[in-house]
Amino acid sequence: MPEPRWQREGQEPDYRFSLANERTFLAWIRTALALLAGAVAVIQFLPSSALVGLRTAFAAVLAVGGTVLPVVAYRRWSAVQRAMRLGRSLPYTPLLVVVAGVIGVLGTGLVVLAVVS
Repeated sequence: MPEPRWQREGQEPDYRFSLANERTFLAWIRTALALLAGAVAVIQFLPSSALVGLRTAFAAVLAVGGTVLPVVAYRRWSAVQRAMRLGRSLPYTPLLVVVAGVIGVLGTGLVVLAVVS
């Protein structure tokens, strides 16, 4: 696989920073896997009689999040690598707020669902 064009730009950053960026990327991959596992758990263990369609909606949101997150995480990783290579400020990402918000809303919904059932 050919190396991306941005990898030839600027100067190679200190390897410690590159490895830290890679660890962050891998943490996002673990989060994506956890979201996918959560989707499977919701479908398998949440009673189907609990508010019709809600179980499927929860699982779908988790599965979509677990599918989209690795793509967004890779884009974030490459943007940070490029910024380090070019000596620029690290780019802002709303990813933290979005993931925390979605998980918070789903968690609250599951608690309400558990109490109602």
